[in-house]
Amino acid sequence: MGRLQDRVAFITGAASGMGRAAARLFADEGARVLAFDKSEAVVEVAEAITQGGGAAAAMIGDAGLEADVEKAVATAVREFGGLDVCFANAGIIGGYAPFLEETMEQWQEVLRVNLIGPFLAIKHSAKAMIPRGKGAIVCTASVAGVRGAGAGGAYSGSKAGVINLVQVASHELSGTGVRVNAICPGLIETGMTQNVFERARQRGTDHKIGQLSALQRAGQPEEIAAMALFLASDDASYVNGQAIAVDGGFSSSLPYLKRR
Repeated sequence: MGRLQDRVAFITGAASGMGRAAARLFADEGARVLAFDKSEAVVEVAEAITQGGGAAAAMIGDAGLEADVEKAVATAVREFGGLDVCFANAGIIGGYAPFLEETMEQWQEVLRVNLIGPFLAIKHSAKAMIPRGKGAIVCTASVAGVRGAGAGGAYSGSKAGVINLVQVASHELSGTGVRVNAICPGLIETGMTQNVFERARQRGTDHKIGQLSALQRAGQPEEIAAMALFLASDDASYVNGQAIAVDGGFSSSLPYLKRR
């Protein structure tokens, strides 16, 4: 029996990176998965799961549009009979412009996807979970939301908002049996960060990637998916309103000079 056996999971940003890894892992653990993304590649993710003997459906939509999120939750309930897990993972970096050159339009779009998106996912997923008396919602934040200068201003601000959002939501849903938590990834090799890795490899400095973490390496999407699985499962039945860093130790210290 898998840790999500016979449960229904809704995953945003499921076409690539951490969302795709989570969709596959959740399915391997027995979940029926609604994979949601604005990219058509999400269809391939669902097909791979079904071809492997799992249960999945795909929906193309925008995680920052309420009508799309509401429809996705309704689709999960209609196709699979309910909703037990939501992994609100969709996000955008919003560019790498210096702070004083960031525009209001950039901020609005980053906040729409990265912060309003998780709010919508929590809102509509919780409505489907409350009648069942139980549920687990996991949102992707970032270590950039824990400490400043981890990324651009809009991105960092949006992820700090996600951390506070899950704290507020966990108390707003008090007594319902629905838990809400966040994951704060460090530097993970995904499509969003691919240019960082590619530039380092071109310069021959890829061995330095992730050197500021205690593990001195970058992370992989599967390592974030593993934490999402834990938070979604009954193994985390008493974990609520938390933002857990999965960053190799990056956020655990002030800048550190190695002494040996």
